[in-house]
Amino acid sequence: MYLFSLLSFSTLLTVQVFRTDFITAMKLPDSAQLGLDDFYVLSDPWRQEWEKGVQVPANLEAIPVPVVRLLPELTQQSRQETEGDTRPPPTQLYSLYDLDDLDVAWLELVNQEFRQMALPELDELTMECVLVELESVCEEKMRQAIETEEGLGIEYDEDVVCDVCRSPEGEDGNEMVFCDKCNVCVHQACYGILKVPQGNWLCRTCALGVQPKCLLCPKRGGALKPTRSGTKWVHVSCALWIPEVSIGCPEKMEPITKVSHIPASRWALSCSLCREHTGTCIQCSMPSCIVAFHVTCAFDHGLEMRTILAENDEVRFKSFCLEHSSNSSNNITTVNTERDQLEREKVSQRKQKLQELEDEFYRLVDPREVAENLGLPVSQVDFLYQFWKMKRKANFNRPLVTLKRDEVDNLAQQEQDVLYRRLKLFTHLRQDLERVRNLCYMVTRREKMKHTLCDLQEKIFHLQIQLLEEDMAGGKREKSWGCCGYF
Repeated sequence: MYLFSLLSFSTLLTVQVFRTDFITAMKLPDSAQLGLDDFYVLSDPWRQEWEKGVQVPANLEAIPVPVVRLLPELTQQSRQETEGDTRPPPTQLYSLYDLDDLDVAWLELVNQEFRQMALPELDELTMECVLVELESVCEEKMRQAIETEEGLGIEYDEDVVCDVCRSPEGEDGNEMVFCDKCNVCVHQACYGILKVPQGNWLCRTCALGVQPKCLLCPKRGGALKPTRSGTKWVHVSCALWIPEVSIGCPEKMEPITKVSHIPASRWALSCSLCREHTGTCIQCSMPSCIVAFHVTCAFDHGLEMRTILAENDEVRFKSFCLEHSSNSSNNITTVNTERDQLEREKVSQRKQKLQELEDEFYRLVDPREVAENLGLPVSQVDFLYQFWKMKRKANFNRPLVTLKRDEVDNLAQQEQDVLYRRLKLFTHLRQDLERVRNLCYMVTRREKMKHTLCDLQEKIFHLQIQLLEEDMAGGKREKSWGCCGYF
């Protein structure tokens, strides 16, 4: 508990963020004549940053006052009505969006106009519910437009192949799945998709919002899976074709393991196709041929890559260079170039159409439909529709409400799995360190006991020598006395 005197505050400004008068009052001598009202009690211990002044509120009236609103409870009748409806209840709609200062100011102005027009006023809960409904309808209509309109959805191409096994065929239980963001195509078994979601599906990199580079090749994008650390990524095809690399869980096709088992000689190989020294390469399977190339470069250039099933159900991988490939490399390279150019044009056109659709998002929503869904007057919903359109345009056409979707759930689950794997790894590491600590303690204790035993044996040995020396000295005295008695 400290008592510090205060100076008069008449000469100070009424609004300050840092008050240095406390520090000045602390430096007054003890002999200064002060009244009881000139003391200020500080119960906190001294802090070094107080030398620059004590931080106080700039203005007590400017401190915001918390506002609490109670949402209306659903009655028994409303609960029965919402049981057969798939839409979320109103209380859940309210919780998705909170009005900000701009919304409240606009609502006050609109209510003034409504009073002049003799219309019922809008409350904050209704405004929140209408905005969420507008966003929900807009997202649903946009998703339907992407799926139905030509050029917006992901079109099936007969020439498309799995990014892992390069097979164009799918089968029941092993369907070909497309990522809704990067358009990569994979089989369920090749990428470890246990269950195909009903809605959108994103690959691991798109779900996490990253664009990593493969650790074993220079290619970006494609079917990537993380290593145990979760920070490095490897193509599934690279993990399958490089013999030293393994996959932790074959069902999920992740994580990629044993990357550290790759010898230095493989890291030193240079790709004959891209001429880059990054990553690791495989070599031609033809005897006496040492031509090296990246796995992804071999697929892009159309080299002959075979998977052979041996008698003991062992899969063997055979790869051949340009010279030993049975395919015509020039024709394949030309076809691949034309295909890549067409693919880039399709992607560019799709992005342009998606941008146009996002710019005209308000055309997808009908205020009368929203008013009918919520049971509100069309005039009120139309006012809120115009406000929602202007505010979303000011927000660069981004949604005002982040609705819960399937890929968000998948992303959260994937992040949780990564954290669980790291926690499990750290748990095993801690257990190993604990075993090492116990072993070191036991070895130290054993060595101490051995040292104590050696010291004890040394003392016993010295005592035995001392006894022997005393016995030898006593025997010599007896002999000398016996000689003296004889003479």
